[in-house]
Formats: sequence, structure tokens, C-alpha cells
Amino acid sequence: MNRRTWALSAAIGLLAPVLAACGGSGSGGGGGAIVVGTTDRFSAKQAPALFDPAYAYDAGSWNILRQTVQSLLHLPRGGGEPEPEAAEQCGFTDTGSERYECTLREGLKFSDGSSLSAEHVKYSIDRVRTIKDENGPLNLLAGIDTIEVQGDRKVIFHLEEPDATFPQKLATPAAGIVNPKAYDAKKLREGFSVDGSGPYSLKAEVKGDELVKAVFTKNPHYKGALKTKSDKIELRSFADTDAMGKALKDGGIDLMTRTMSPEQIEQLSKESGGDIDLVEMAGLEIRYLAFDTTAPSVRSKAVRQAMAQVIDREKLVSKVYGTTAEPLYSLVPATVIGHTNAFLNTYGKPSVDDARATLAKADVPTPAKLTLHYTTDHYGPATKGEFEMLRAQLNDSGLFDVTIKGTAWDTYRAAQRDRELPVFGMGWFPDFPDADNFLAPFLDEDNFLHSPYVNQAIRKQHIPQSRREADRITAADSIEKIQDIVARDVPVLPLWQGKQYVAARDNVTGVEWALNSSSNLQLWELGRGVGK
Repeated sequence: MNRRTWALSAAIGLLAPVLAACGGSGSGGGGGAIVVGTTDRFSAKQAPALFDPAYAYDAGSWNILRQTVQSLLHLPRGGGEPEPEAAEQCGFTDTGSERYECTLREGLKFSDGSSLSAEHVKYSIDRVRTIKDENGPLNLLAGIDTIEVQGDRKVIFHLEEPDATFPQKLATPAAGIVNPKAYDAKKLREGFSVDGSGPYSLKAEVKGDELVKAVFTKNPHYKGALKTKSDKIELRSFADTDAMGKALKDGGIDLMTRTMSPEQIEQLSKESGGDIDLVEMAGLEIRYLAFDTTAPSVRSKAVRQAMAQVIDREKLVSKVYGTTAEPLYSLVPATVIGHTNAFLNTYGKPSVDDARATLAKADVPTPAKLTLHYTTDHYGPATKGEFEMLRAQLNDSGLFDVTIKGTAWDTYRAAQRDRELPVFGMGWFPDFPDADNFLAPFLDEDNFLHSPYVNQAIRKQHIPQSRREADRITAADSIEKIQDIVARDVPVLPLWQGKQYVAARDNVTGVEWALNSSSNLQLWELGRGVGK
């Protein structure tokens, strides 16, 4: 959501997580299945095909697919270049990064025991490209021209233009291999079932239209690079962070992760001597404001620029998120190659006087009226406080008259996609840890935000140029230019970059590898050990 010659400092951070002993009570779950808590909600009413790789494009759904559907490649536990998974080997076979070839492992099978061949790989990826669901991850595969199959084990991808990031895209669930017996070539598969060849098979426990528990059982037919530490793992969905935290303390679950509140994290970090450990890891999650640049309230670039000049990220982060986040001055996180502090370089420190001059020069009447939209149930309980702080900062300047409005995610995402929200808050968990994945999804054609903003230099020159470079350090020049343009035009306004946290009982092993550098769960890493 790594390739030949680049390194990622955030991924290196995952190799050295910080553990704090924290208080707690309860049995710790004892033996049997390891139980993991999450506040991700899975509703078939609003997203009927939410576990279909042609539709799924959010962190929660990908956490299900990562355990159950194989891809040709996978990201190693500590970050770095993608490594073979369903494939035995993969690589570019030309000098221009336009022909990519993979050879499958021998004897691959789906979870029902049926054989898996190169034709199934082609079928699965072509299916995503054929269905073209507007919610789905099509943009990750849009650069494929044709897929060629040679025999049962060889797959060759011919790309429309050079793309050194292509191996990372093949390592995502967008390129997951599904069983054609269960997935129509032209229609999405509804429901909570998954039929793949990953390390686990899935049994979904459903109440009404919602999944309440995902039970992962070790797949006896699995052949791949991942080593499962447990035969059975359960993922339980909670209504909120308080309910999830109580379940951990009471022994109902063994581990909790996305999404904990800043208050929970602070409390757990202070406690000591108990049987719960808090693990802190480097993270690549970002939050930002996005704009419908055709909406009357923010059509003027000066309004967006003035917001960038008024908002104080340091105060926002310290007041709302404490030490769990850092101010962000670009779409590209500070730990990713190519990052610059483009907004800080362009606007300097927050200044009401500078913002007033910007609006006056453009003849924008003040106070400028705006509504900032946010989702109430997708990014954690602190989101409301964040938007209250943004409202206060903008209104206190005297230059804006801001109201805020919270909406449930299912309704919110649809309204955002239909361009009904002039200014809205969003988060991004990367598909893969490369600067390209923090830029192209928001700025390229057919982008994730359905944004009307178009910059031809970004689309026709800088993004293609950056993808030609297998050495990501060499690609940094184009990446930096994109960030400068974004800071100037402000189609999006980056706010902060978050850390990753997992809290677990001390008899659970592999907790430090429970999340990869793209914030995806790696449940196969979890096992039972001996507590303190």
C-alpha cells in the first residue's frame, strides 16, 4: 500500500519498537485463539462487496484480505523491497521498467484444495481492471497494458509506461489472487466470504448486516513465504475505543490496535508492572484537509492559501494528539524518501497578517464562510476535537466564519466522492511506503479523492518521471517539485503524521511485527509465549 535500491527510515523504525509495561487485569485469554480487537466496522448494508479485492480499498478491509488472499509479492515484516510470496521470483526483464515477469511457486493451491496457476493470477488482476469499481483500487493497476501467461507458472506484465513502483503495487490486495469458482469475472462478490490462497481461511460471524467477528483458521494448503505462528486468530469489531480497551483489561481480547484514542495511549504508557504491553512503532498514517476546488467557497486559491497560513499544526497536534502525532508540512511523510517541508518553506510559521494580505490581494471578502466536514466514526474519537481546534484557529483569526459538521463514514465517503463537500478531512494509510503513493492517489487522473484539481505538469511530467527511477533517491527531484506545486495551489492541506500503537498481553509474541510500515495487520506473526 520498495524496490531495488531504496531504503525507508520509517520501516527501519519498525525494527526497534518501544515497549512500555502497562497495568491490566484478567486472564490474558489463556490458550486457544489469539483475539485481536479493532474499531473498524464492516457493514454489508453500505458496502455490500467490502471484501472483494475489486472493491476493497480501505485499511480495515485490506486487513482481512492480507490474511486470506495471496499476492505475487509481499512487503517484508520490517519494510524494504517487496519479496516473493505466491511467486518464486519476480523482476523487470528490461532496462526501462516496462516488462515485469513473475514465476509462481510450484504446487500452489486455493484454500479449497484446487490448483492455482498463472491463468488465475491473470484472471484476478484483469477482473479488477474489468469491473473498474469507482470505490476500488483500480488506480494501482491502471498502468498495466496487457498480461501474458506462459505455461502454468509464468506471468508477464507489459506496462503502458515505465513504473519502478509496480512491484509494490503487486504486493497489495488490489493484485490479490482469487478463486474464479467464487468470483465472477464481471461482477463484484457480495457478502463477507473470501476464497483465496493466503495463510488463513476466513469464517465470518455476522449480526444483522455487520461482521462482528472474523475467525482466521490456518490454511493447510497454503504455500508461500509467510510463517504462521498460530493456528487460529479472531478479529473482533468494537463500537468504540472504550469498549475495546475494557475488553483488553478484562481479558476478553489479547491485543488491540486501530484505533486507540490518544488518552488510552497516554494512560497505557504511564502504567507499569502489569501484564499489558504498549508497543510504539513508526507510522506513515497522514491526515489532511481536501478541497473541491470548483466549490464557490474555496474556488479562490487565496482562500486555501490563507487557511494554510493561519492553521497552527504544532498547537493542533499538541492539544489534540499529544505525543502520538507530529505536524506534517507535505503530503509525503517526513520519514519517506523525497519528503520536503513544502508548506513550511512556502508560508513560514502561522501568520494571520500574511493570511489577511493574501485574501486582500485576491479581493476575497472577510470573514470567508466555510463548513469543515469530518467523519465521526472512521479515524478515531479524537477527530471531533481536531476539527473543533481547526474551527477555533480559523475563527480566532477574524478572517473566517467556520462551522464544522460530522457525518458517519458510510454517508461521508459517498458525499465526498460525489463532490458534495467543499472542504473535508481525510486520512491516508499508504498502499505501499513510497512517496508516489502519497501523491498520485490525490493528484493523478482518476484519483482517490475524485478531485477536480488538475495540474498538467504533475500528471504529464513529474509523476511519470519519478516512476522511471528505480533508485528512489534519484526520483526525489520530481517528487520535490510536486510537493512545491501542491503547497502553492493547495488542493489539499496536510496536517499531521501519526505513530502506530499496539497494546497486547505480555504472553502474546510477535507483537512488534503485528503492523507493517503501511499500517496493515500481519496476524500470522502473532503467537503464544510466556508472560511476565
